[in-house]
Amino acid sequence: MAGRRIEVEVDGRRLSLSNLDKVLYPEAEFTKRDVIDYYRQVAPVLLPRLADRPTTFLRYPDGVDHQGFYEKDVSRHAPEWVRTARLETHSRGSGTEINHHPVITDLPTLIWAANLAALELHVPQWTVGPRGARRDPDLLVFDLDPGEPATVVECAEVAVLLRDALAEDGLTAYAKTSGSKGMQLYCAVRTRRPEATSEYAKTLAERLTERRADLVVAKMVKSLRPGKVFVDWSQNNPAKTTIAPYSLRGRAQPTVSTPVTWAEVEACTTTSDLTFTSDDVLERLERDGDLLAELPDHVAALPNH
Repeated sequence: MAGRRIEVEVDGRRLSLSNLDKVLYPEAEFTKRDVIDYYRQVAPVLLPRLADRPTTFLRYPDGVDHQGFYEKDVSRHAPEWVRTARLETHSRGSGTEINHHPVITDLPTLIWAANLAALELHVPQWTVGPRGARRDPDLLVFDLDPGEPATVVECAEVAVLLRDALAEDGLTAYAKTSGSKGMQLYCAVRTRRPEATSEYAKTLAERLTERRADLVVAKMVKSLRPGKVFVDWSQNNPAKTTIAPYSLRGRAQPTVSTPVTWAEVEACTTTSDLTFTSDDVLERLERDGDLLAELPDHVAALPNH
């Protein structure tokens, strides 16, 4: 029974799904069937966040209590109808590597990824054109990472400070949880150079550190982080990716990187205030809709870029 497969049709594509009863989150008794069903239900709001973005999978075929692995190149096993982007990666000391990243544009591709136990979907802040050419970044991101004993509560405080600083520069910030310990902020931007967002984000993070050295750190040195929030501006590096909104995380529980309102961020006093599972997210979507729906409507140019 462990290797049983079923054939299904999703929007005209034939898919072979396997091991649907396999438990991928033992503490929650959350199976691969549950993972696939979650992604099926959030597809209408997730797919716009993945559109034209080359995706990196973090797969957990043996469940979250075993080591997962990243997968960028799916050329050996992807169905012929899965769109891929052929991208060069320049690694220090190992030359140039070519990867065929999946580009998740439709429900069949999303279900195919879920069946691979690709629990986490990571995307860059830029898109590719029809022929796979990299475009300049269209998103600015700040990854807020708490250093113990700081938690998402401190991240929420920093998020508000960042939101206000971004507003001073004419940018509209949207917030989401990381689904793990921290948060991310996004702004829709226009850029003319791949490096522009990293340069601006670093400058703003350093400015915030000067204002609140007691709470914020902008350097990657781990010894500086305890009790503070690291504002990781480097996530804007075109070579890096960030967990996609509405993606599951490979944690003990099926937590999700969840868009949140600023009222929720401002009211956060405990970690549970900004921790959401797949069930929570589905309920939130039914009640509130997509909290990132208007993000693309607030495109702004970066100051001095």
